[in-house]
Amino acid sequence: MTREELIEKAGRITPSSRQTAREFESLAPALAAELNQRMSARADIDTLIGKNNTAMMEDNHRNHARFMTSLLWLYDPKNLVDTVLWVFQAYRSHGFRLTYWPAQLDTWMQLLEERLSPEAYAEISPIYIYMIVNQPAFAALSENTLQQSRHPLPEPTGCVQP
Repeated sequence: MTREELIEKAGRITPSSRQTAREFESLAPALAAELNQRMSARADIDTLIGKNNTAMMEDNHRNHARFMTSLLWLYDPKNLVDTVLWVFQAYRSHGFRLTYWPAQLDTWMQLLEERLSPEAYAEISPIYIYMIVNQPAFAALSENTLQQSRHPLPEPTGCVQP
């Protein structure tokens, strides 16, 4: 799958309401903190993120919450795809394994279902399902970029990472 096809698929996601964006934004710091606790407690965490990468993982989760807040307020499929691609490349270059993203995203989904209103969860979950389902495509595209180290993906502008 190409970057353009990922953008086109992301374009089919219905943007969330202001109420959902507001609800997520109000809970985002607590959600990231809870995610950090749950992920750090995993017996396989060093396998997922590499040794001595806990602080980087925790930063990623806080940045993800901020990114999702901005994405929910102003949904942009291109920004979503380019940011996810950048994150895959950046974190994989620091030793994060591909198995980290499904583990992290599944945990986000659990937390969102537990903490958000059913209406907000119904509006936000398609974005997470999109990232989970398309993880192989993101991985493949970021792998190609990692192999072409002379041409790394530029850091997305105007956003924080997922």
